[in-house]
Amino acid sequence: MYIEDYQKSRYLVIIDKLKEEIDRGNLTAGERLPSETELAKNFKVSRSTVREALRALEQENIVTKKHGIGTFINQKPLYSNGIEELFSVTDLIQRKGYTPGTKLIFSDYIIPNKHEKQKLSLKDNEKILLVKRIRTSNGEPLVYCIDKVPQYLLPNECKLDRESIFDFLEAKVNIKIDYATTSIGTTSYLPEISDALKCDMDTPLLVLKQSHYDENDQLVLYSINYFRSDNFNFHVFRKRLK
Repeated sequence: MYIEDYQKSRYLVIIDKLKEEIDRGNLTAGERLPSETELAKNFKVSRSTVREALRALEQENIVTKKHGIGTFINQKPLYSNGIEELFSVTDLIQRKGYTPGTKLIFSDYIIPNKHEKQKLSLKDNEKILLVKRIRTSNGEPLVYCIDKVPQYLLPNECKLDRESIFDFLEAKVNIKIDYATTSIGTTSYLPEISDALKCDMDTPLLVLKQSHYDENDQLVLYSINYFRSDNFNFHVFRKRLK
């Protein structure tokens, strides 16, 4: 592997070359890359340039650096989706041709904490329906979902009785989710959640926090979803304003 395009920043050329090797199958998931010293020699650049390239690839979740061991190629995500369109986890799984499933961890009405009360604009003594689930794809754990719905929206303390919480709200109380605001972040190993998703301690989690609104701009559902970072890649279409 040698650099031929000197018109481009050297670390960008390294990134492109390594991506090309991955796409061609010359570098496969789980394979350890050569050391920084070897890569620097092969590409005829400094080790700092190699580190810059590897840091960028790690941010894209293409490689994982394990301290004291080396840098490894990650598995390509099974799911790659834009987040401009609002979809349920059930929709996401079915669109890939897989069978969605659910493992219920917790479902009950509870007194909300201060943050939940403020977030959902609740009055004193108003409860929320708290649901914790592991969503599966063809039986394999995929997403750890935490959903919160104000009690006053639901009749007779009814419980979630179907795969999609969107379908549940529409069927039970005729609430149709119209849009959501979303924040995306990452977190390191969380014992309860990472273990449930069969993640090792080196696998970070993608976290989507979403506030869902109905057609009257009322906040009706707050969700926190934890995704395995090695299975998911979310992207956003952005257009420059004129």
